[in-house]
Amino acid sequence: MTRRRPRIACLLALGLATTAARADTAAEEELHALNIALLAQIQAVRHLGPAQMAALDRVFLSSPYIGQGNPRVTVHPMTPADCAARIPGGPAAYRNARFERICGAPYMAPLYDPATQTPEQATACIDMFEFPNIPCAYPVVWVSAREAAQICTAVGERLCDAHEWEGACAGSLQPPDYRWDLARAVDAATAVERMRSAHNAAARPGASWSYGPAYQPGTCAADSSKTPGCDGGSFAGCGSNTYPAGSFPDCHSALGVYDLNGNAAEHMNLPLAPDQMASAGSTTLGVTEMKGSWFIFDRYYAHPDWCRWRAPYWHGSRVLDSWSHENYHLGFRCCKTRG
Repeated sequence: MTRRRPRIACLLALGLATTAARADTAAEEELHALNIALLAQIQAVRHLGPAQMAALDRVFLSSPYIGQGNPRVTVHPMTPADCAARIPGGPAAYRNARFERICGAPYMAPLYDPATQTPEQATACIDMFEFPNIPCAYPVVWVSAREAAQICTAVGERLCDAHEWEGACAGSLQPPDYRWDLARAVDAATAVERMRSAHNAAARPGASWSYGPAYQPGTCAADSSKTPGCDGGSFAGCGSNTYPAGSFPDCHSALGVYDLNGNAAEHMNLPLAPDQMASAGSTTLGVTEMKGSWFIFDRYYAHPDWCRWRAPYWHGSRVLDSWSHENYHLGFRCCKTRG
């Protein structure tokens, strides 16, 4: 009998591995089907052309994870129908004819300084919601910074620079304040730490959130929970328990941009030199930065999330590195240069 135990153990291990492989395959097939439906929704709502959809398809098909969360473990706390019922006038109320004339697309908002400019004088626009930028759709997560940049390009937009996201959140786009001098002749991690320390020190006295001057629990999509046993970030163990976009109508900035706090954290481009600014036409971009906060913050305030706060070099890389970071609570939104 003792001689048979290794064989039994091997068979059991093989059986468990086979079961796990089947579960992985089933999850992949389910995610693929959901992504097909999502891409059809994107085309219908955003009126993308065949070339744009082909480019978008390529990014989605190149990843086994990208989507609205692993369907096997994700538990969304609210349905799209629930979201629609919470919005006065329904999702169509988020359409803004003036903004559409300025930005040339639905669900985008002009980026400008209301103290000195009108919306028509904006030189850039930003998505009103996290990608796919559709009211009552769940954010796309498990997307790397590189894939986020590729998706923005595919739909005719670009990844936002850090200062643009901050301006959208704080309700006033200010001139770029990147301290290039602090990034010279040092590695990226040192540059980021030097630059963020200087920036945060200057911005902290005026700290605000998208909806006001103090953190307000219940205002944004931040009362969900992590999957029990979530082990720090695995696709199999951590659900993307996000809310539908725009399901908290009061969670918006003075510029009309939603979900900047809560729901999904967001990839942005942090330039370390002038030629890395997406807003200035760079296609090589800078390094990664995570902006905002995510769906558990009312229960667990993991880090500061005021509008102009710049994060440490968490999971840092160049934006376009093939190994740039992705996880279950990290999404993105896009910007577009006008003119």
